[in-house]
Amino acid sequence: MKLQVKFSLYNAVTKIAIILVLGAIILFSLDKLAYNQFDNRLIKKKNKIIKHLNDNEIDSLLNKEQSFTDYNILKEEFIVLTDIPDNQKDSTAKVFTEKREIEGDIEVYRILNYKFSYHTNWYNLEIGETMTALQSIKNSIRFYMLIVLVAALLITLVADFTFSNFLLRPFYLIIDKKINLVDDPSHYNYQNIPTTTNDFKILDNSINSLMRKINTLFALEKQFIANVSHELLTPISILSTRFENMLNTPDIPVEHENKIYASLKTLNRLKVIINSLLLISKVENNQYLKTEEISLKQEIDDIYEDLEDRIADKNISYNAHLSKDFHFTGNKALIHTLLINIINNAIKYNIEGGAITITDKTEAEKYILTISDTGSGMSAALVENAFDRFKRGNTEENGFGLGLAIVQSIARFHKIEVDIKSEEHKGTGISLIF
Repeated sequence: MKLQVKFSLYNAVTKIAIILVLGAIILFSLDKLAYNQFDNRLIKKKNKIIKHLNDNEIDSLLNKEQSFTDYNILKEEFIVLTDIPDNQKDSTAKVFTEKREIEGDIEVYRILNYKFSYHTNWYNLEIGETMTALQSIKNSIRFYMLIVLVAALLITLVADFTFSNFLLRPFYLIIDKKINLVDDPSHYNYQNIPTTTNDFKILDNSINSLMRKINTLFALEKQFIANVSHELLTPISILSTRFENMLNTPDIPVEHENKIYASLKTLNRLKVIINSLLLISKVENNQYLKTEEISLKQEIDDIYEDLEDRIADKNISYNAHLSKDFHFTGNKALIHTLLINIINNAIKYNIEGGAITITDKTEAEKYILTISDTGSGMSAALVENAFDRFKRGNTEENGFGLGLAIVQSIARFHKIEVDIKSEEHKGTGISLIF
């Protein structure tokens, strides 16, 4: 999981937890908030009535029926004004909840009771609203609270994701440019990625330092390979020449002749191993050019001509059905080596009278070439380690286990994916995905 996603998830979880806690607190306080809101409304109505009060208004209210002198048609609110004895002690407003009957209907009201004096006379004013209105206020508060909380959550999540993306952008640039996109240490770009974060600067400088060491080691390895190839192949060639000259010596004993043949065979095996390892090393060190136009169909036809005798010796049925002549740019000699190694293995590990089938297809804008055989196949463990050096799928056959290692190195050099599907005693299929 990406660091940016982890940051976003952490922020989301913490904010959701905070919002849930705040929401719970608000819900528990909702009744108190609603009552305060309700009482404030009653007080505002009271103040408005007192402010516009006059003799005519008082007479109008006092001359109406004594109970519930003013209420609306839905019986949601009422105003009652009554004359009370003079010489009251104070003018106070009290708010309470009480049941009242209006025209035979009993409702629960929130009532404000206020005693006041007007022109030396004292009056008692009652303003009431049904609790249905209170429930409406509570629902409104819940609705707006939910909207605010959800909006706050979404805004903070988007802001956190955007900020973390901005904050981590130098980190991903360092990973891509300094690690993922580096194929050859000798062409590594040591220029620092612009960032104001000290941690990323340390990471960038550490990677640059590490790549300098790797570049030095690669240079030493290339020099070592060049020296080893010269130092080993030269004496091998000299020894081979001497042994061949000894075989031409007249009257050489048969026993000595057999030992010389065995020594020559060992030298040739050693020479093949050194050349194979040298080839892998040079490919992995990008010491080849990829500038040639290659036709896969032409290469497969040429390889068949080279291996036709071996295929006939094993009585193998060879079928190459290519739907198109796929062309790409690469190193022709290396691609020839890659294909000949795969087809050579298909011959070597095939059964007598078996078959080799070469097919192709285009899938998801990728060209796929598959070389299948009906040979002994490999177990799942061998398939997993198929590209390891000096491991073979069938230990009864002669070889050094370098064929697929060479295939993998050349494929990587050309950005070709290699997929192996194999089953014991049923055969193997190797797909090259371009």
